Amino acid sequence: MSAFVELWVYLSATPLFGLTATLLAYVLASLIYERVGRAPWANPVLWSVVSLALLLKLAAIDYPVYFSGAQFIHFLLGPAVVALAWPLWQRRAALRQRAGVLLLAALMGGLAAGGSAVGLAWMLGLPIEVVASLAPKSVTAPVAMGLAEQIGGIPALAAVFSVLTGLIGAVTAKLLFDLLRIDAPAIRGFAIGTASHGVGAARAWQVHPEAGAYAALALSLQVLLAALLLPMLARL
Repeated sequence: MSAFVELWVYLSATPLFGLTATLLAYVLASLIYERVGRAPWANPVLWSVVSLALLLKLAAIDYPVYFSGAQFIHFLLGPAVVALAWPLWQRRAALRQRAGVLLLAALMGGLAAGGSAVGLAWMLGLPIEVVASLAPKSVTAPVAMGLAEQIGGIPALAAVFSVLTGLIGAVTAKLLFDLLRIDAPAIRGFAIGTASHGVGAARAWQVHPEAGAYAALALSLQVLLAALLLPMLARL
């Protein structure tokens, strides 16, 4: 038993721990996800986050120690985002025809997503820093943190709101689309990409390639529109 404890202490303090724990958590969550027929509640990103958070808490492992190994996966997010351009390039003719409609839908969707959260927080009397942190909740976390800092919010809180928004969208989107009788993969994908950025787009890719492509387009448009408009709206 003492040998196992010594081994655990050694592994938990090395950079390899973060990478190994992240990969194992996601692989196991993905296996369960497939076993239950890809049920939305079994989203592997959600359960990977929950299991890793519990592991770090119970094992008293500091986040910087974990991230020293997991940062390799963080680095791969860059190439992964760039790779999203390929399915869009394959659909460039259709996207060019729908450019105006898609841009308008992205603008209205972004205003609805951010505006509803800000309006509700304002009515509840939440501190202005929290209200500002909620504004970019439907933008991918790194961009949301930068925007929150510009408009007087709290970057760390904005990241939490962004991740929660993505996870909630990925879990509930299918039920909402079914209730609304929205079947077109492109519409489903664009809607979830608008509201739930990268986590929602990952879910869309698992369901249908057309939905994944339009989700990638939507999350990209939200980043651009939020970066341009949120600072101006905050000044007003």
